[in-house]
Amino acid sequence: MQSDEQHSARKADRGRTRPRCPVSRAADGTWQVHDFAVARALLRGPGTVQAGLGIETVEKLPRRIRRPVLYRDGAEHREHRRQTARFFTPRRVDEHYRDLMVRIAEEQLARLRASGKAALSDLAFDLAIGVVSEVVGLRHSRPGIRRRLERFFPEEFGEPGLTSVRGLYWLLRQNTNWLRIHLADVRPAVRAHRRREEDDLISHLIAEGCTDAEILGECLTFAAAGMVTTREFICLAAWHLFSDAELLAHYRSSDEARRLAVLEELLRLEPVIGRLRRRTTEAVELACPGGPVTVPPGDHVELLLDDANSDPGHVGGDPLCVRPDRAREVGAGLSFGDGPHRCPGAHIALLETDVFLSRLFALDGVRMSGTPRVAFQEAIGGYEIRGLTVALPRPGRR
Repeated sequence: MQSDEQHSARKADRGRTRPRCPVSRAADGTWQVHDFAVARALLRGPGTVQAGLGIETVEKLPRRIRRPVLYRDGAEHREHRRQTARFFTPRRVDEHYRDLMVRIAEEQLARLRASGKAALSDLAFDLAIGVVSEVVGLRHSRPGIRRRLERFFPEEFGEPGLTSVRGLYWLLRQNTNWLRIHLADVRPAVRAHRRREEDDLISHLIAEGCTDAEILGECLTFAAAGMVTTREFICLAAWHLFSDAELLAHYRSSDEARRLAVLEELLRLEPVIGRLRRRTTEAVELACPGGPVTVPPGDHVELLLDDANSDPGHVGGDPLCVRPDRAREVGAGLSFGDGPHRCPGAHIALLETDVFLSRLFALDGVRMSGTPRVAFQEAIGGYEIRGLTVALPRPGRR
């Protein structure tokens, strides 16, 4: 828990210095928001719709195909969120998913004990897949779901297209990966739910009259939002704890509420998704400290979450340091978004991370082996932590 005001505790530094101006313009004309209050007001207010996150591809689909909830706005989006909110309440998470989280976490740690060493990203991904699959209803998958998801969400993305060999390769690859997940994961789940209704998202979508293709789109959205991002955060949080003896001692000695505060503070400092994009549908006035800025309709606005979350005007002093006590006031900042599109699974992600890490760091002699590496997904400013291996002492050695 560093206190040096000049020190940055970030592991996944995106290589930018936070500008003093709360709103700036990129070379392509995109408005960029760095101020916490301005970013939060934009996310909560009217006059914008989703942009980025692959929405350009989704908009090319026929109009008869219902878009996943991530890509909808307005009354339709609000109604969907209202109807599905029950799947994500803290009470439901505690009553329905906590035991599942504990069971899957223990299974992953049993693998670690058996081999003595494991890639943390593999353990974390299997945990996240198991938890989100239960929430969504993907509990009827054929073996190999992790491999299928890894192929669908590769470390490096290419741009699908019809005008180059590389574009054709990525078009074929992604269509093939869509088909694999549909045949091995979504179709078996839909068939099982049509025979017997379950209290989960897939049964809700079937009741709404969604097609298999529309259910596939929703499932992949949840896979990206709930599985991939949680994997990265578990690795990032573990890296911090392995690297900071004082923070680790604090985490180990704390009750669940205080441990969750540690995780919220780490997520504030290191948001997994670094950028959110919006497109204005009308003139939007940004209430900046130096005077209002008006964004014309049709322009794109990019919210730089790592900048907003380190805004000293909102989070206080030493914004680039880890101070778990500030989580009581600021939580995870804007790392889960805000407004109508705030991540519904925020509590699930934090709790499963704590369930796993609290047990991992209770293992005698657990250590980090190897040097983690950080890569970034440019489209969303998201980080990927690879090469972080956890190890246990060999029998008879400490």
